[in-house]
Amino acid sequence: LELRQQELRARYNLSQGGYEELERVVLRLKPHKAGVQWRFAGSFYFAITVITTIGYGHAAPSTDGGKVFCMFYALLGIPLTLVMFQSLGERINTLVRYLLHRAKKGLGMRRADVSMANMVLIGFFSCISTLCIGAAAFSHYEHWTFFQAYYYCFITLTTIGFGDYVALQKDQALQTQPQYVAFSFVYILTGLTVIGAFL
Repeated sequence: LELRQQELRARYNLSQGGYEELERVVLRLKPHKAGVQWRFAGSFYFAITVITTIGYGHAAPSTDGGKVFCMFYALLGIPLTLVMFQSLGERINTLVRYLLHRAKKGLGMRRADVSMANMVLIGFFSCISTLCIGAAAFSHYEHWTFFQAYYYCFITLTTIGFGDYVALQKDQALQTQPQYVAFSFVYILTGLTVIGAFL
């Protein structure tokens, strides 16, 4: 990398300071491959990554006022989001337990009680299915391999959010693919609910 940097500086007659300034400009433009980040879709995507603690690092506030707002938004939004996901997770577990109990009774099983092993098995398959559905969709839209898309879904839905794979970051996707943008939002929120219900 150092050698490449020296070659570019020599070829274009750039000083070290000039090269560093050019590098800053290029790095600041990188997030805009998907389109302008601070229109509605990009802002909503950023807001989701803040309150769910995914935090890909694909966009960040640049002004002091924006940073202060982001901190207050996170202080209020993160606890409310956690409570929401916990509440939805409990309701999903209750519904699954009820449906499984009814299915066992309908099949005439002597023991219609739903065991912890039953719930773990259903939870495991629900999580794997959620990850596979997302991986299939994101591999199609983002032109990633299935494994790369599965990895993205896992890192996103466990809220690790490394930022090495971030959806909606190419080809003006935020402005030109509203169905894909909507799918991404719904998938992340639904996926977090499903994963949270069973983990």
